[in-house]
Amino acid sequence: MLHKTRGIALSYIRYRESSIIAKIYTEAFGIQTYIVNGVRSSKSRTNRIALFQPLTLLDMVVYHKNKEDTMHRISEMKCYQPFQSLPYDVVKSSLALFVTEMLGKTLKEEESNPLLFQFIEESVVYLDEAESAFENFHIHFLVQLASFLGFGIETVEDLESELKNQHFPHMPDPVEKNATMQLLTGNYGLNVVLDRKRRISILEKLLFFYKIHMEALGEIKSLEVLREVLK
Repeated sequence: MLHKTRGIALSYIRYRESSIIAKIYTEAFGIQTYIVNGVRSSKSRTNRIALFQPLTLLDMVVYHKNKEDTMHRISEMKCYQPFQSLPYDVVKSSLALFVTEMLGKTLKEEESNPLLFQFIEESVVYLDEAESAFENFHIHFLVQLASFLGFGIETVEDLESELKNQHFPHMPDPVEKNATMQLLTGNYGLNVVLDRKRRISILEKLLFFYKIHMEALGEIKSLEVLREVLK
């Protein structure tokens, strides 16, 4: 049966000679996996592989038989909001890579969650359109995503208490604590002045917090790239 849905491209792997297996977060079906044939063929007249770059916003017509199927197929697709800067700005593309990896590791539900889809979509659009003050985007994103995943952070004290209970090494830092409070309560674009060391420290605390609640989170491979880019 054919269904219309919007989707957010997360990742893909090569499959056979010219195909891919793509992971996409959809508005109608949650996280889904699709086989896409011929997308890497030299005979293809269009560069369809570009549609599967991280966080591309897609309009899709897809085949879905039943929930038991682990992989589905795409009948039609197009990008409904082409990026203006995200793929071409090294900082933004590094942030996008990190966000994509986190979504790939945390999104598990194969069912519709319109509010979560809207949050991710609006976050992607913000990052693409932002001209400044987006260096803390990934921290804001993790804070808000945690709420959708069921373990939102209410206060700095709650965060630090939970980290302490799990023996996370921490040295008191009033400047970092104040910045964390602002990041927990503010929105994208809030100008929170942080040096590289404190920004990385807050990020590492949040990732540890995620691992407390999601034991299978594992290593975040894009973290090292982010550390280098945000020096």
